[in-house]
Amino acid sequence: MTRDSQLPPEPDDREEEVPRGTLQTTGPGLLAGTFLVGLVLGRLVRPISMELDGTAPRVGWLAVLALFLVAAILGYVAWSTHRTVHKQHGVLLPNHAVNRLVLAKACAIVGALLAGGYFGYALSWLGEGSELAGERLGRSLLASLAGVLIVAGSLALERACRVRSGSARP
Repeated sequence: MTRDSQLPPEPDDREEEVPRGTLQTTGPGLLAGTFLVGLVLGRLVRPISMELDGTAPRVGWLAVLALFLVAAILGYVAWSTHRTVHKQHGVLLPNHAVNRLVLAKACAIVGALLAGGYFGYALSWLGEGSELAGERLGRSLLASLAGVLIVAGSLALERACRVRSGSARP
């Protein structure tokens, strides 16, 4: 055996190509599936809570208003991002763009889950004759609407972060 054969192979001087990751936009299938999971879970909340505790949970105004506030904030961030990137031709730092994309994706999924969950909970109160059924139905529907607005704001934020392929910025 020669001395050269005992040495480890020399590293290749060429740089290896590192695969570049891509962050895809949130697809309608994922949102629909998440909404359906929330719908089923929300529909089950009332019967399970009645079995365990004897009372159904109430939907408070604070929760509904908080969801509308999140939707408004997402809408504002989407508008601001769109204005910065597309109207004023400003530069959005890459880490800021990725942070906004990840925020938008997470909020879209959670918004779809909440919209489905509150809608399912509202459906569980249809035809119920108790005195609080109307209150729970109405607030659940409003919370579900807020969830839909969160999804809409999230998708608008994803779209605002898109940059045309020919206009790459430094």
